[in-house]
Amino acid sequence: MHIPDGFLNVATAAATYAASGASVAYAARRTGAELSDRQVPLMGVSAAFIFAAQMLNFHVVAGTSGHLLGGALVAILLGPWAGMLVMTSVLAVQALLFQDGGLLALGANVLNMAVVGVLVGYVAYRGLSRLLGHGRPGLYAAGFVAGWLSVVVASLLAAAELALSGAAAWQVVVPAMGGVHALIGIGEGLITVGVLVFLSAARPDLVRLANREVVS
Repeated sequence: MHIPDGFLNVATAAATYAASGASVAYAARRTGAELSDRQVPLMGVSAAFIFAAQMLNFHVVAGTSGHLLGGALVAILLGPWAGMLVMTSVLAVQALLFQDGGLLALGANVLNMAVVGVLVGYVAYRGLSRLLGHGRPGLYAAGFVAGWLSVVVASLLAAAELALSGAAAWQVVVPAMGGVHALIGIGEGLITVGVLVFLSAARPDLVRLANREVVS
């Protein structure tokens, strides 16, 4: 899902930088006001876990790659604003040190994975957990769907940016990105549920559930 340099036109790169920059700045303000001392170490652990998971890439099309995202998981554990900062830090390190995603395309990658991926996962989790109830089965089902949906939506946004930039045809890049990430999303959902199951048993105080309730 990382877009390298040379695939986005100037207009798309500038627009995505502006959108992601404004979103991350807002997330930083909200995180400073809401983050508790208990969540600070979890941000570091989450960043390390997601960094390692995202290093496993699968080639898709037009120079892009697919991988696990982690946006829904950090949104569930930390909330959307801290989740955005965690994802942004991971993407920035990958681009600067490992050339995984281009610097000129960093705005698009942050928008797709750190902003939209996190928000979609968080909204889906909250909505489904309320609909399905706050028992563990409902919350785990919500976590699975949130993980899957966050990956698919982020990949489709990346595909749209490539198509708008003329890097690939709509009829090629959208099915390719969406199809591959629909499968990757299943793994994303399972990993999200697995982490929630573990933390709900070992450290339920660390799991940010819907309405900030701990599963009993």
